[in-house]
Amino acid sequence: MRTRWWAASGAAAAVVFLAACGSSAATSSGSASSPSSGAAAASSPASSAAGGATGIMTASTSKGTVLTTAQGRTIYWFAIDTPAKSNCSGTCATFWPPVTGKPTAAATASLTGKWGTITRADGTTQATYDGHPLYTYKGDTAAGQDGGNGLNISGGLWWAMTPSGAKLAAAKSSPSPSSSPSSGGGYGY
Repeated sequence: MRTRWWAASGAAAAVVFLAACGSSAATSSGSASSPSSGAAAASSPASSAAGGATGIMTASTSKGTVLTTAQGRTIYWFAIDTPAKSNCSGTCATFWPPVTGKPTAAATASLTGKWGTITRADGTTQATYDGHPLYTYKGDTAAGQDGGNGLNISGGLWWAMTPSGAKLAAAKSSPSPSSSPSSGGGYGY
């Protein structure tokens, strides 16, 4: 009986540890820069991993129109970021790779939001749209997926970036933890 208790608590501790790692406060600092004049993205390993910031397009999903990388990957923003600072680094950035480089819209995309960049703590340039640092989601394994929309992980909510900057409707099948009656310690208050 004791062995089962230790195994269960060990698994729970691992989950808590991983969640804590992903939600730790970022030490990244950033400074906002002026909007892009259409220059090409700087080449870096992170740029190719996240798709880079050149040729940002729009695509329709079952939940609405979103911004995508040139490869068709949905672009996200993190609710706890500021216009000048990303709060996603370390383990968080492994699952939510920053879109790096100076952003430009594809010729076919009619995006009227304000483009810009910030400098991350590691010195890379991260693209922004309407004051939101941009990311992709490792859980999206193919173009057109928006599985990261409405997730509450790594210390905050993640939203697919829309052309207007409005929040994309969250998935109806998975309510946010804050609307769950058991999220207040089980008392429903």
